[in-house]
Order: sequence, then structure tokens, then C-alpha cells
Amino acid sequence: MRIGVDVGGTKIEAALMNSDGDLIVRRRIATPRNDYAAAVDAITDIVQDVERQAGRRCSVGFCIPGTISPATGKVKNAHNSPFNGHFLDKDIESALGRPIRMVNDANCFALSEAVDGAAAGANIVFGVILGTGCGGGVVIDRKPLIGANAIAGEWGHYIMPWMHDDE
Repeated sequence: MRIGVDVGGTKIEAALMNSDGDLIVRRRIATPRNDYAAAVDAITDIVQDVERQAGRRCSVGFCIPGTISPATGKVKNAHNSPFNGHFLDKDIESALGRPIRMVNDANCFALSEAVDGAAAGANIVFGVILGTGCGGGVVIDRKPLIGANAIAGEWGHYIMPWMHDDE
């Protein structure tokens, strides 16, 4: 059995699936705002709650707004959440006492659509998330395009250079 957790700026949702991909349990809670420690506790608690329902320890994968920086290992570009600048994957691994997987939510969405969703069979897929935040993911031949800075396909929440007084 596997648990997938969608961590967002306003909600954290966990789903337990069996080996056939059937949904067994689904839980949703609010994401604590502006409190990193409380958010990590909430994420850990929802996983443990779903595992109690499963009656066993499960593998766990997370999709998050933003991404893990290849340069620092910290979350970046998660503008509507308390996660920027933190080692979220390592902190959750420590709290759960086991390895986890964590990737960008738009990449997960685009990959899901490319594998068995509306874009199944397409060689190139661009998926867009419009929710609390916005972002995009690109999948080529059923593999997410990550890029050197782990932000390939992203198009939302960028800080643009602002005009100067003389412009």
C-alpha cells in the first residue's frame, strides 16, 4: 500500500492506495500558515493517521509547491506556503523515521496526466496548476523535465525586475 500526499499552500491531502491503485482512505486538513514546525507536524500527523487506517507502515510520496533546490537541498519557489528555505524532505524523513520521496506538484500532475490521464499516449505534456498558487510541469516521453535548477516548466510566481523611477 502507498500513500500520496499533496502538500499545498492551503491544504494537505493524503490518499492511501492499494497495489491496484484503488483509493482506500482519503484525508484532508488545512496547511498551517506561516509556521513551518506546525506544518511539518501536520504533514507527519496526517501520514500517521492514514497509516493507522491502513494497519501498517506504507511507502510515502509527497508533491509540494516549489521544489527542492539542487544547490542547497532547501525548498524554493513555494511562495504561498511556509516551506521556503527549509529542508522539508529531510525534516519529514526524520519525523517519520524513514525515507520519503518529494517532488514538485505540477510535475506530479503533468506526469499523472501523461501516464493515465487526459494526455495518456502523448509524447509531450504541459500541465498547469491554478489553485492557491500556480505552476507548470513538462513531461516528455513519460519523464518529467526537471532542468538544471529544478524549475523547468514553471511559469508562475516569478519576481520580475521592477522599473526604476527613470523608466
